[in-house]
Amino acid sequence: MILLGACAAWSLITAAAHDGRPEGVLLAVLAVAAGHAVGRVSGALLPVAAPCAGAAAGLVLALALPALSAGPRYATPLGHAGGTAALLALATGAACCAAWATPVPGLRLVLRVLATTMVLTGAALGSAAGCVASAAVLLSSLAAGSVSRRGTCLLGLAAAAALAAGTAWALAADVLPGGLTGVLEGRLTGHRVALWHDALRLAGRNHGLGVGPGRFGELGGTTQTQSADGRPHSALLQLAAEQGLVGVCLVVAAFCWVLHALWRSPRSTPVALTAGAALTALAVCATTSNALSFTTVTVGAGLLAGWATARPWARDGAEPRI
Repeated sequence: MILLGACAAWSLITAAAHDGRPEGVLLAVLAVAAGHAVGRVSGALLPVAAPCAGAAAGLVLALALPALSAGPRYATPLGHAGGTAALLALATGAACCAAWATPVPGLRLVLRVLATTMVLTGAALGSAAGCVASAAVLLSSLAAGSVSRRGTCLLGLAAAAALAAGTAWALAADVLPGGLTGVLEGRLTGHRVALWHDALRLAGRNHGLGVGPGRFGELGGTTQTQSADGRPHSALLQLAAEQGLVGVCLVVAAFCWVLHALWRSPRSTPVALTAGAALTALAVCATTSNALSFTTVTVGAGLLAGWATARPWARDGAEPRI
């Protein structure tokens, strides 16, 4: 809560300094905090039913995302792909967490079939990122059943998120080898990479306080007229441009705290690692898209973190946390 409060406070400070619009950041922080609180309570009372219901809701929202998301349907080619992929990854994580939490073999099989449905849904929707993210979460969850010490695995997830963030930053700075840059631009689209260049340019000129929350669309340079939603489609680079390095450090610290909370969680190791895999998939999606711009995604992230760290009322034979 202290870190989330610091994120909200810093957005207000940078907004006051540059006449920015912090409402989006404040809404995201509130959504995560509310989702986490509800997840902790419902996860303690209903450790299987709550994430199961969340997985079903996530699937429905992913199917209806453009109609249910806040704001207009974007004309930009980047669109809602990041939000769809993030929702499918979170829903897969919730279904797998519920599967590991139930002692009933038949129900566990049904829940894993539901998780597999998320992967197929991503393919049916034409969301390659959603299909890959959901499959990665599902496979990670299955592998988590044979892990006894969660600390090393969580460090590996942190390294994966750091690798994705570092690659995006290096691509924006144009310091990668030409061949690799061409491959990544082909996957991410040149339009997105051009937005990243603009975001990094703004971050370099205003590395202290940034240009102010919500102002990238005004100051983004040559590509701003092509960005219908006024965002660079990378949470990392948007924070760097709009809130400076302090804003980036606060969000990185919040993600690290979530992984630490999963390490210390009283829930079983498979549940903790499954949630960690889903949240890492979300971090990768957010690094390369506007996934965190959707309230459904930020609420879902808070819920999943809450379910995976909740302390059930009845705990028999709790295993070591390391």
